[in-house]
Amino acid sequence: MKEKVGNCTVCGKEVFCLNGFLNGVLDNQKNLFCFLCIEKKEKQA
Repeated sequence: MKEKVGNCTVCGKEVFCLNGFLNGVLDNQKNLFCFLCIEKKEKQA
């Protein structure tokens, strides 16, 4: 099952829930990130 959750806050890519698992990251401020953008964000920190 594949459901669209929203779009990445940084790049706008669609983020989906695949079989009950979020295919991205939701932070404490309720920002949604795709895996590529969260990796870039963590490397900058």
